[in-house]
Amino acid sequence: MTFSKRLAAFATTLSLVASTGAAGQTVQMVVQAGDPKLQISKHIYGHFAEHLGRCIYGGFWVDEKLDVPKQGRIRMDVVEALRKIKVPNLRWPGGCFADTYHWRDGVGPTAQRPKMLNMWWGNNLEDNSFGTHEFLELCSLLGTEPYLAANVGSGTVQEMASWMEYLNSNDDTPLVLERRKNGHSEPYKVSWWGIGNESWGCGGNMTAQYYTDVYKRYATFAHSYPASPPLKKIVSGANGDDANWTETCMKNIPLNQMWGLTLHQYTLPTGSWSGSKGSATNFDEAQYFNTLKNCLKMEAVVTKHAAIMNKYDKDKKVALLVDEWGVWTDVEPGTNPGFLYQQNSLRDALVAGTTLNIFNNHCDRVRGANLAQAVNVLQAVILTDKEKMLLTPTYHVFDLYQVHQDSQYLPLQFTSPDYAVGSDKIPALNASASKDAKGAVHISLVNLDPHKMLKLETALAGVSWKNVTGRILTSGKINDYNTFDKPNTVKLASFAGAKKRGDKLAVELPPKSVVMLELK
Repeated sequence: MTFSKRLAAFATTLSLVASTGAAGQTVQMVVQAGDPKLQISKHIYGHFAEHLGRCIYGGFWVDEKLDVPKQGRIRMDVVEALRKIKVPNLRWPGGCFADTYHWRDGVGPTAQRPKMLNMWWGNNLEDNSFGTHEFLELCSLLGTEPYLAANVGSGTVQEMASWMEYLNSNDDTPLVLERRKNGHSEPYKVSWWGIGNESWGCGGNMTAQYYTDVYKRYATFAHSYPASPPLKKIVSGANGDDANWTETCMKNIPLNQMWGLTLHQYTLPTGSWSGSKGSATNFDEAQYFNTLKNCLKMEAVVTKHAAIMNKYDKDKKVALLVDEWGVWTDVEPGTNPGFLYQQNSLRDALVAGTTLNIFNNHCDRVRGANLAQAVNVLQAVILTDKEKMLLTPTYHVFDLYQVHQDSQYLPLQFTSPDYAVGSDKIPALNASASKDAKGAVHISLVNLDPHKMLKLETALAGVSWKNVTGRILTSGKINDYNTFDKPNTVKLASFAGAKKRGDKLAVELPPKSVVMLELK
């Protein structure tokens, strides 16, 4: 069976009604051998750092007087936490902010950098103390791939081209001499470049047809330099399920002019951008259910865009990058509405695990993604308050799932039982699997049902294994979350609910949980 057929079978079986709704039924799962050449790209596990609220200022970049470990003004406990989960790429400076950002304002002596208003996020005063050199130093400390978003909305072709030359050339041009004067003698070798952001919205309110013409113009002047790797040029793609945007981009832009095409798809608890989006922590089961139902729309959205891309790119050379995703709720009461600061509950962790499983299962096309955002904004993995720092439930999911990075994809087949609230229902179970370079198999399982344990019996085609270990993320309530006073309310624990039974894997998966199993 081809990969596409296996994927279609997985998507179909995931949504089928189980043969019986009785509690304690056993889900029959098969882990297939897969294609050894098909990997889950590590870049699916990327993050996003916009000049928004306290993500940069007060998150990564702190006051010199703050009593925390620092390198310059870069907060090192945040860096170390992100290094632990092997962040593969970091997107910057936006987001909407990118299309008002002029990179020359953020280089050179800090005292001479001009200030500006961050018109998108609270009209906050931006002092540009955190600019290109500071961001790339952060990426170096993280050991991560920098992903820059060029200003297409209010910038010029020359401005973008000059930024690329400043960073990537090693010839004695005025821009290179300026970079050396500013303290970096060697090229930065930045490969990932987004040509605009949300060009259908805050990036210029363009039509798809108009944007593709603009993109081709900018991409023409996006040069690779001998001293640096070839540029990975990334198209500003669709908002949600806007098929026309993807169709127009794929039809009008030559494949050799783009490495990737983006997609932005958020999970809103209420499902609406107007009015309240719902609380991050104060919700009942009906609101919990609706959030998960909206999260699961990612499967249909990715499938839709991938099918369009396949029409024009049968060899799947162009990556689909879901470079903004995550839960978007109302801000925490009493905080600046323009700063998008929200708490992070067990519900968010279940959304993260589910979404990453979807991306893993579409790894033939989805080869990058960026959770919005890394610190103190939206579905952050880290929250800070002056000297205090905590790891959110979502952080722990990324910790669990890092074993999938650059591992061979293993397709799964199973029929999920339903999780029902009232007359509505969603699949209770989602999962993904991979095999790493040493031959260990990892299976990530998410049980969305907050009441019922799921029993699984799994056959593994062609896999030789002797023992299974696991870790679990769960908590007493669906809206449990970590606070600065109680930072370990939702945390990882060892999992003993999996065992070898003959040549099969037997699992008892607790309610509202994310589990990672390792078979060796």
